[in-house]
Amino acid sequence: MKRTIRTILLGAIAIGLSACDDDSVEIVEVEKQVVVENTVTQVERVEVPVVVQVPMGTAPDIQVGSRPYFLIDDMEEGVLKTALEACSEGPFYKTDFSIGHRGAPMQYPEHTKESYQAAARMGAGILECDVTFTKDKELVCRHSQCDLHTTTNILATDLASRCSVPFVPADPQNGITAQAQCCTSDITLAEFKTLQGKMDAANPNGTSVEEYMNGTATWRTDLYSSRGTLLTHAESIELFKSLGTKMTPELKSPSVDMPFDGFSQQDYAQKMIDEYKAANISADQVWPQSFNLNDLQYWIANEAEFALQAVYLDGRYADPTFDVANSSTWSPSMQDLVNDGVKILAPPTWMLVAEGADNNIVPSEYAIAAKAAGLDIITWTLERSGPLADGGGWYYQTISNITEKDSDQLKLLDVLAKDVGVIGVFSDWPGTTSYYASCMGMPASI
Repeated sequence: MKRTIRTILLGAIAIGLSACDDDSVEIVEVEKQVVVENTVTQVERVEVPVVVQVPMGTAPDIQVGSRPYFLIDDMEEGVLKTALEACSEGPFYKTDFSIGHRGAPMQYPEHTKESYQAAARMGAGILECDVTFTKDKELVCRHSQCDLHTTTNILATDLASRCSVPFVPADPQNGITAQAQCCTSDITLAEFKTLQGKMDAANPNGTSVEEYMNGTATWRTDLYSSRGTLLTHAESIELFKSLGTKMTPELKSPSVDMPFDGFSQQDYAQKMIDEYKAANISADQVWPQSFNLNDLQYWIANEAEFALQAVYLDGRYADPTFDVANSSTWSPSMQDLVNDGVKILAPPTWMLVAEGADNNIVPSEYAIAAKAAGLDIITWTLERSGPLADGGGWYYQTISNITEKDSDQLKLLDVLAKDVGVIGVFSDWPGTTSYYASCMGMPASI
């Protein structure tokens, strides 16, 4: 190969000029032919970090666990199964669609630090603290004001004598079941904090405290019940903040007459909101809930920012005149709720679905009417019913004829998400819901 190299001998010129001051020095441009026999290409390896983009909100500790894979393997072949199988390697990330119902109570004692931590690790973008109050009117996380006898170890402590109904053993020969009722309002906050959470259960045939407390369902476990750390509502706020999750407190209906020692229902509703303000939590990070429509109306009138995401838990099914398939029995109507300022409705799963043609799950008339009225929908509770071989029980009552096995809840979840259009699903095992939400590309929790 030949190349022409044009060179200006500046170096020599510089030397010449520095050696003498001769005006006769001539600058010459030289053109010279240079033959290059071989060329060598040298490639240098440069280490450059490669950034792989994943959905915002992804955290390295999101672990959906093995259960979603078990359920997917159990599904019949079809489009949904194929789509879910294609996501087996993730990425899995935190979404607001996945809501930890009392944490992860399928295997962890509900409303405990350990249960909440498990739910957050499984990708729940929102965690729930059911809020009630103690004898000294402090707010704590419990599903019911009077469930300490089934959700804690209170009957095995000196505080058992403080219970509204101390333990009475069963009398099987005479057909008498065991009795007990222990309420947060029976004890002070300091006393409450000495208790430990356990799996929510009781053996009605127990003839001793030990037998009564040993009632955990066979499809749950006591493996993680050795230390259930109870929390105040304020402590739950700090925990959720540290876990990077949002918050959905439910103001539980009091089991005592209100006002309680001067503590009114309005005081109760306000105190719950005040604890978020005291912790500097933005209203858009909180979904306050209640079955009591008056509580929502109080927040709408007095806490406008927090009311924007207030959730009306629809318990109208408890009314014997209510028929989910007949809108004339719905009081208030969907439009009445909207007119009252309600923006988010939260019924149980069975109210949102019905059995369609060809054994398909379809949206119910209730779901269609709610969406038509402009209401957002959140629903409860997936993974709470245990094995579904018998039709699924209460949460599947409108589709019991087509509910045959555990993987059917993935069919239900798909209909709730795509056809009903719910914005969030409470689950007792958020890993399943997080897998689905991540697989379907739902927005990450930010």
